[in-house]
Parts: sequence; structure tokens; C-alpha cells
Amino acid sequence: MEKIALTALARVQLERARQHGGHAAKTVHGGHHRSLRQTVIALTAGSELGEHPNPGQATLQVVCGRVRLTGGATSWDCRTGDLLIVPDARHSLSALEDSVVLLTVVKDRAADE
Repeated sequence: MEKIALTALARVQLERARQHGGHAAKTVHGGHHRSLRQTVIALTAGSELGEHPNPGQATLQVVCGRVRLTGGATSWDCRTGDLLIVPDARHSLSALEDSVVLLTVVKDRAADE
């Protein structure tokens, strides 16, 4: 079993984001050859992950900070401790303040074939 200290990893990724254009990410479990993938994403205040498709079933947990997830004409503001089901549509993520989220995705295997 492997233990990951999310708060410590969040601090490291947020520092990387400050040094590298406003965002940084690290996959902590899974990857391209697995169905389940968990990625810690850090965004500095005002940074955004532009609109992109949903890669599969996904949730977003806010480890620290405040973010806005936008899908179409709807948006959801989330803060530390919130868990959001990512809509099955194109969406974007913006940081309302320095923030770190844990993105959990279960990829649709049929889409890979």
C-alpha cells in the first residue's frame, strides 16, 4: 500500500505552478494504460484550464482554495473540501484563488478501442 500526503503534495504542486505559467499537475495513481487515474492539479489565482472534453466518469475534489467549473451556460463555485461530479460535456476550470484539486477519472475503455 502506498500513502500520499495530499496537503504536502498540494504545496509542492502550487509552488511549481507559480514557477511554470500558472498550473502544474502530477498523476498520483494510474495513468494512460489504466482505467482509473488520479491527478493533483495546482492552479494559481486567475489561471484556467481551457474548455476540454470529459475524458470519462470524473470527480473533482478541492484540496485547497476556490475554483469554478464551467460547463456550457452553467458554472459551479467550489472551495476546500467540496467534491463535484464533472459534467459529461465540454468544460473548463478556473482558479478564483491559488488552488489545488484532485481529479479522479475512470476512462471509458470503449473510447480507447
